[in-house]
Amino acid sequence: MTTGPRIHIQPRQHAGFLERIVFSIIALMVAVAAFFFIGIAIIAGLALATALAARWWWLRRKLRKAEQADVVEGEYRVVEAEVTEAAVIEQPPQRRE
Repeated sequence: MTTGPRIHIQPRQHAGFLERIVFSIIALMVAVAAFFFIGIAIIAGLALATALAARWWWLRRKLRKAEQADVVEGEYRVVEAEVTEAAVIEQPPQRRE
């Protein structure tokens, strides 16, 4: 009966002084990088929240002003005097009775 390959794991001896120092330096670098990443993420989140809050405030302010105003907005077109006179000339004369 054959049983295929086996993996034999040997327990490690205690880490040496140099290995502990290198591991500590790497762990410190990862902690500092995580601190800066979290700091930048918090600052970006605050900036986004501030921008959204300012936009929301601006729209509410604009809507409140629109409700208070009694102004009707619209478009207009300037009709030249020549066009008005030409329209009057083209009309047939009216009869008087």
